[in-house]
Amino acid sequence: MKFLTLENGQLGALVDGTVVDLPAAARASGEGLVAGTLAALLEAGDDAAALAWEMALVAASEQRACRPYDNVRPSAPLPVPRRNIICLGKNYLEHAREVAAKMNGPDQPPEHPIIFTKATTAVIAPGAPVPSYPELTRMLDYEAELALIIGTGGRDIAAANAWQHVFGYTAINDISARDMQKKHFQWFRAKSLDGFAPMGPLVVHRSVMAAPEDIEIRCTVNGELRQQATLSQLIFDVPTIIETLSSGMTLLPGDIIATGTPAGVGMGFTPPKYLQPGDEMVVEVGGAGVLRNPVV
Repeated sequence: MKFLTLENGQLGALVDGTVVDLPAAARASGEGLVAGTLAALLEAGDDAAALAWEMALVAASEQRACRPYDNVRPSAPLPVPRRNIICLGKNYLEHAREVAAKMNGPDQPPEHPIIFTKATTAVIAPGAPVPSYPELTRMLDYEAELALIIGTGGRDIAAANAWQHVFGYTAINDISARDMQKKHFQWFRAKSLDGFAPMGPLVVHRSVMAAPEDIEIRCTVNGELRQQATLSQLIFDVPTIIETLSSGMTLLPGDIIATGTPAGVGMGFTPPKYLQPGDEMVVEVGGAGVLRNPVV
């Protein structure tokens, strides 16, 4: 099951290269629709997702309310998240080491998850331009990540039950202004400028997720491979992340959790390979489609 948010905010599903506009399909068939948006589908739960997927399969087989995926310009899956994106820092060992080498810090993995957030207003769609903000930064960087999307909320979730609370995952690019990180010490502002969270295009439901070792995270800049890893290389895995975040704090349907970036960010090279206007970033996360964004 793969879902997406279409141009006008409506819920879509991808079936073998064909996108079904689910509200339009429901109108054409005279059937009721369990949810008209992805946010509403998350609130409705897994049973509703299964019903929406069944409708998509029928509509695709009848070519009703369908378009080729190549003719679609999807929005971000959750264009206006209900609250800040929750992010994990230094959650791949080699990335933690490349950061330590540049910042003259300890190269040991963190003992506990490093947690920060990005503002909701940073979210942009696949294909949307990322502003370079030359008046604010000279060290613009990319970070390819797998982002979890919470389906069933909860507090004090045990690691053993964590996956039951995950609806699925998508791709996110945690754009960062490295000089602003140093200037402000806290990471929030350096990672929250408008346009600093390209996201999407597809949400892969957990029922069709591959094993962590088979979910690859990749990033290219102008065709050059910069980042490549699998989800199995996380220092703190998904169950640990969810158990930690939900300890004493309620997770809500629609919460977005960016799980961390692998080694290969621009800051890690010698000399650094920071982003410039005209660059094109492509992030791919195991079956969640191609997240392509230019820098302007």
